[in-house]
Amino acid sequence: MPIEPEAPRWVVPDLGDLPAGQELVAMGADLSPGMLLSGYRTGLFPMPDRGELGWWSPDPRGIVLPGGVHVARSLRRVLARFEVSVDQSFDEVVAACADPRRPHGWITGAYRDSYLELHRLGWAHSIEVWDRDGRLAGGLFGVEVGGLFAAESKFHVLTDASKVAVVALADLLAADADPRRVIDVQWCTEHLRSLGAQEVPRPAYLRALRRALACEPVLSDRPVPVAQVAPEGRPSRIRWRRA
Repeated sequence: MPIEPEAPRWVVPDLGDLPAGQELVAMGADLSPGMLLSGYRTGLFPMPDRGELGWWSPDPRGIVLPGGVHVARSLRRVLARFEVSVDQSFDEVVAACADPRRPHGWITGAYRDSYLELHRLGWAHSIEVWDRDGRLAGGLFGVEVGGLFAAESKFHVLTDASKVAVVALADLLAADADPRRVIDVQWCTEHLRSLGAQEVPRPAYLRALRRALACEPVLSDRPVPVAQVAPEGRPSRIRWRRA
């Protein structure tokens, strides 16, 4: 199980009284593990705003329900081209997401160090997607708190590799069929909508968050048997890579 860090010395804002549509909630504090977890548990996530540390709560909020991921026929054919792993190359995934050549990049060295520490403590996880030659083709990383997976960033080198990562994550989280689990994607993009992402008002997200936090984590209890990923005896649609 993850190691609970020291509590933050900052007071996390209450989101219950925020005006509808306000997204940037607060500025400052720090990126300590305790502060990050307090933010996620409250409904916030960190992201810079004009060079300063901002704490955000989009309204509406983009979410993916793990059991409701849409896999188009074309994507089903793509799944067989890749192998997928969990937490085998967390550092490499974060480094790829933080590549300064990417447009609209926001992951600085301070953010990277903070997520590496959360990974060391058992909270942050990565999904890696590998091509047939064993090269990292894409992936994503985020933070799992109970039944919440706060997806922070994804990348791809090969077309559709980041979509494969999302499908694999959803399959892992949907394996126990607990409807309380939710993947927070912050804002909906067309890429995410094609996978079944939806927008919900902030009050609805906060209610879903409270339910999700009552779940047991999944990724912290690896290795996850394929039988859990593909319930009812069905073969897994993901090709899982051996550690």
